Amino acid sequence: MDDLLNALRACAEPTRLRLLALAGRGAFCVMEFTEILGQSQPRLSRHLRLLGEAGLLDRVREGPNVWFTLPPSDTSPGSLARAVLDRLPEEDPLLAADRRQAARVLAERARIASESFRLKGADWDEMRALDLPARDVEAALLDLLPPRAGRLLDIGTGTGQLLELLSSRVDFALGIDASKAMLALARSRLAKPGMGHCTVRLADMYSLPLPDGGFDIAVLQMVLHHAEDPQVAVNEAARVLRPGGMLVIVDLGAHDRADIAQRYAHRRQGFNDTEVRNMFSSLGLVPAAERLVPGTMAVRVWSARSATIPAQTVSA
Repeated sequence: MDDLLNALRACAEPTRLRLLALAGRGAFCVMEFTEILGQSQPRLSRHLRLLGEAGLLDRVREGPNVWFTLPPSDTSPGSLARAVLDRLPEEDPLLAADRRQAARVLAERARIASESFRLKGADWDEMRALDLPARDVEAALLDLLPPRAGRLLDIGTGTGQLLELLSSRVDFALGIDASKAMLALARSRLAKPGMGHCTVRLADMYSLPLPDGGFDIAVLQMVLHHAEDPQVAVNEAARVLRPGGMLVIVDLGAHDRADIAQRYAHRRQGFNDTEVRNMFSSLGLVPAAERLVPGTMAVRVWSARSATIPAQTVSA
C-alpha cells in the first residue's frame, strides 16, 4: 500500500500532472519540458525526480539528454499513470495550451533531425530511396503477425514507422536504434494520442540492454544488410524472446546490384532463404511463414518461433 500512496501523492500536484500528460504523448527531455511549460529547469527537474521515484515516469539517458516516458502499461506504475491520465479533462485550457506548445517543439525537433540527414546527403527512408513496395511489405507483415501481439521489440526502428503501424496490435512496443537523429524523428512520429505505449531508446543491436525473454515479438526490418555480423544481431533478437515468441526478419532478397550496395553502404547484398534458415536453426528457432514481396528489388519476410517450455511431467 505504501507504493500506491507514494504514487498518488506524486500525482497530486498541478505541474506534475501536466508532466504526466505530456509524457503520455511521447518522450521529452528536460529542456523540452521547460520550453513547453515555461518553468525553470531546477523546478521541473525536482518534479521529474519525484515522479521517477514514485515509478510513474521512466528515465533513459542518451548522451547529454535524459528522456522521460510513461512506464509500460503492463506494469503497476504504468497502469496507474494511465488511469490518472484517463481522468484528466481533455478540454482543460492549461492542458490544451501544453499540447499546442508540445506540437511546436516536436515540429522543431523533427526539422532539426531531417536537416541533419540532408546535410549528410543521406535519405532517412531507405524503402523510398530504393523504390521498394513499402505498402506491400507492410501488408505482408500485418498478415504475418497475430491480431494481439503483446510486447514488441523493433530493432533498428529508424523513424518509428513500424511502431506506428503496429501500435494498435501491441500492449507495449520498444524501438531501438543506434542513430540519435533517427530517434529524434521517431519520437516526433510517436508523440501523438494513443501512442503512449510505444517508446524508443538508443541501443546497440549487437548488445541489447534488455533482459532475456522480455518480448513476444522481435522484428529486424531492413537492418541485417547493414550489419557487419548478422548472426550476432539475430542471436540478440532471439535472446530477448519469451518461449514461443516470434522473430521476424524483413530484408532484401539476395541480389547482384553491387552498385546499390556501394551507394547505400550495405554490408550484404541481401539474403537467400537458406542463409536465414541456417541463422534460425543455429539458435534452435523453428522456421515459420515466409513471404516474397516482388518489386524493383525483391523483399523477403522470414519468421521463426522460439522453443516453448516443455510441459513438466507430473509424478504419481
